[in-house]
Amino acid sequence: MSDNTNAQLLLSQGQLAFECGQYQSAIQCFEQGKIIVSVGTALHGELQIWLVTAYEAAGDRSRALELCRAIGGHPDLETRKQSKQLLYILEAPKLRMNPEWLTEIPDLTDIEPNGGDRDWGRPVVNLTPPRPPKLKPPTGYVIPEPTDPTQVNMGDERSILWAATAAIGLLLGVLWAGR
Repeated sequence: MSDNTNAQLLLSQGQLAFECGQYQSAIQCFEQGKIIVSVGTALHGELQIWLVTAYEAAGDRSRALELCRAIGGHPDLETRKQSKQLLYILEAPKLRMNPEWLTEIPDLTDIEPNGGDRDWGRPVVNLTPPRPPKLKPPTGYVIPEPTDPTQVNMGDERSILWAATAAIGLLLGVLWAGR
């Protein structure tokens, strides 16, 4: 495998470790990848940017700041832009938090994996569907037969339809003559 392929593989492994919260493993992957790839390439810059975020996540802010300042002069434009944005974030003053703004997450490490009587990691699902209630028609009620549309008396409705058609025809005639 080429150095770029190995570096790309180390980048992917480092990203996966980072996403799993294994920051020291991520740092090792990013540092190894940074060593084997050509300096000044976009891949080299991407590895360094990830390394800065891994240092910060691991609690090593001084190394993160030092590396971030160093890659501000990287030959790759995108790397320079990202390092500038990261540096802005890293150097921003820390905000004080009121304790009442925070929600404490309970420590669940002492809970058994199976949860004892219940597995707390999974919702309880009843697999049997509920039976719908049986509907009984009211006593003495009979459903009427559907009405045949040809048997409906259209006496008044037809005269209204003819009057509307005549009015529209008259209006169109007036408009046509006025042209």
